[in-house]
Amino acid sequence: MKRLISLISVFTLVTGLIIAQTGCSGKTVSAVSKTGYYFDTVCQIDIYDMEDMSEEAAGELIDEAFDLCDEFDSLLSRTKPGSDVYRVNNAGGEPVECDGRTVEVIKKGIEYGELSDGKFDITMGRLSDLWQFDSVEPVLPSEGEIEEAVKTVDYTGVEVDGNTVTLKNPEAHLDLGGIAKGYIADKVSEFLRSEGVTSAIVNLGGNIEVIGYKGDDEETPFNIGIKKPYGDEGEIVGSVKLHDATIVTSGIYERFHEIDGKKYHHILDRNTGYPAETDVDSVSIVSAAGRSVDCDGLSTICLILGVDKGLEFIESMDGVEAVFVDSKGEIHLSSGLEGFEEA
Repeated sequence: MKRLISLISVFTLVTGLIIAQTGCSGKTVSAVSKTGYYFDTVCQIDIYDMEDMSEEAAGELIDEAFDLCDEFDSLLSRTKPGSDVYRVNNAGGEPVECDGRTVEVIKKGIEYGELSDGKFDITMGRLSDLWQFDSVEPVLPSEGEIEEAVKTVDYTGVEVDGNTVTLKNPEAHLDLGGIAKGYIADKVSEFLRSEGVTSAIVNLGGNIEVIGYKGDDEETPFNIGIKKPYGDEGEIVGSVKLHDATIVTSGIYERFHEIDGKKYHHILDRNTGYPAETDVDSVSIVSAAGRSVDCDGLSTICLILGVDKGLEFIESMDGVEAVFVDSKGEIHLSSGLEGFEEA
């Protein structure tokens, strides 16, 4: 028996994060809110500082922000013909001139490959294709297919010279899905700030960046709920209060196949080619605004590392905190995390 568990259509389940509509004071704050579908997930932007702009102006800014999302999708998608990543993957090892922003993401991916000793690897494209996590009729890859795909995974084979990108192994394929949304969340938030927005939430399917405080109250942070893995819609394990910050969640419950009664999640081990064996169901990384790209990479790394090594990894870094939910449903917090309340 084969069936695909697809959570992409359910917004709060995809994100792993739920935005409460009240702040600490319990006061309801209105917002102009719009959603769009980018990067194979539902995205939502809310602007709250309505005293300084009309609803029409706020709506137009959100439309421009989504246009930016579309622009980045056209650069970074590995499945969209003509994108930078698509062209690199289909160049047969020949150098490809890319947009400077694409190069920024690739360099950041290489950086996190080095930081994680290769656990995070942006050349997982062949493996991602094999596992077909977006397919409604998934087929379990054969051991031989996986072994061949694993041979193409090696981030050190990505060469960047100026804006030119070359894959030393012509069979390798880039997959920037583990870091691109964080980069885009940072850029979209940066755009909104440049247009005078002082209170907003950018939610790109699990990559959340909050601008300022909730509304015009500079003492009321946003309250972000962390989704309970495999829980009912809207069910959370706890919440964290944030202002001018970012939080990114990765979880094995977000996308997975169930084939012949066994679950295969989408976070893959670059050494085995199979879903990573981990005692973590979800991990949420918190940092300052503008670091969503870092939180994106770190969340994947920590999920692969597991609770103990993941916490040790986070404690060794400055300016990042974490909430781990293990396979027993127990919560583990990094030592410097503030504003977390268990449900």
